[in-house]
Amino acid sequence: MVNQKSRWKTTLVIVGMLAPALIVALGIVIYPIINTVIKSFQDEATGAFTLANYTYLFTNKLSRAHIWYTIWVTFLTMILAIVISYLLALYLRFSESKAAKVISSLYLLPRFIPVLVAVYALKMIIGDSGLINRLSLLLPEGSPLYDFKPGLLYNAKGIIIANLWFNIPFATMIISAALSGISSSIVESARDVGAGKLRIFFKMILPLSISDVMIAATFVFMSNVSSFTTPYLIGANHPMMLGVYLRKQFSSRNYELAAAVSVLIFLFSSISAIVYIYTNLKEKEWEKD
Repeated sequence: MVNQKSRWKTTLVIVGMLAPALIVALGIVIYPIINTVIKSFQDEATGAFTLANYTYLFTNKLSRAHIWYTIWVTFLTMILAIVISYLLALYLRFSESKAAKVISSLYLLPRFIPVLVAVYALKMIIGDSGLINRLSLLLPEGSPLYDFKPGLLYNAKGIIIANLWFNIPFATMIISAALSGISSSIVESARDVGAGKLRIFFKMILPLSISDVMIAATFVFMSNVSSFTTPYLIGANHPMMLGVYLRKQFSSRNYELAAAVSVLIFLFSSISAIVYIYTNLKEKEWEKD
């Protein structure tokens, strides 16, 4: 009986300590989510329940273009970021060269550069009158690359390049941590019995790191599907990413439609979150076996 009372007291103390954080979370996270979902189903004039906002998103030609554009840019960015990050992580893990050591010390630096600074620096480099163009003007007139204009701004290519700048270091960090957990003795043993590099990769390295690759892909997807700053500064006016489209609707005081766009972005992020949760649960089941 005494032990039960002490447990109740301990539980109450823990609840009391967690209560402030829970109240804050309810106030600044959960309540706005619930309020946004409710508003997305409201009519602008009467406030009555309606599906008109979602109907508009999926039937209006411009809105559909924004949705598909966001999905396309996000998936392409995710695929490129994961492929490049995986190759870079493999190089840093298994190479013993001085270049690998230097890169391993510097590859995270882009994460510490503010988004606005990085985007404006990128514009100064890849813009049609930027650094690349100015360097091309140093070439002899008449050469194929003279007065070369990259054409990488205010379109999907510029957004993808900028997003790769931000996402590759983060994804490389996650994948590198997974590869560092693979014992070198396992790889060396496989080589001793005659296994080639491709066989070792597909039969050992990839299966042991695939869960972390999926986690990295999840975070890259979530950060890009809702991105605003980069597509707002170097993206096109049409089609536009959903983050920019959301801001446009909110600025136009179309709050109900803006709420519907917010819910749509949240649903896209939730899909990737489900993949993340499933990957972690699957890994835990493997560990139990």
